[in-house]
Amino acid sequence: MDYKTARILLIDQGTASDQNPDAFLIRLKNFQPPIPGEVTNILLALKMLFESLQGETSLDRELAYALYQLAYESRQSFAAGRLAGINWPPLLDEDIQRIAIAVKSILAGVWQEQSN
Repeated sequence: MDYKTARILLIDQGTASDQNPDAFLIRLKNFQPPIPGEVTNILLALKMLFESLQGETSLDRELAYALYQLAYESRQSFAAGRLAGINWPPLLDEDIQRIAIAVKSILAGVWQEQSN
């Protein structure tokens, strides 16, 4: 995966509208689990983005917003689903935490290795 592909994927998954009902955030907001493999794709894209942005001092607004959405809104939707009694896949909580850690790493410029 190259930078351009990673950026497109993250923006698509992080700022998706109802036009893409299978997007990560749309599925979580609808209390549906992500499509199998989607979290892995998001994490790979985040790692590529981190590597590609080394030495950069700024992010474009669209990408920054998508990263924020992935880190914050996914956690909010997950928590709302729990309150609604949704039985999420067992590793989804940890996956959302990994996404947040990866976003933090991109914004801080320091990759944080994740246990597990």
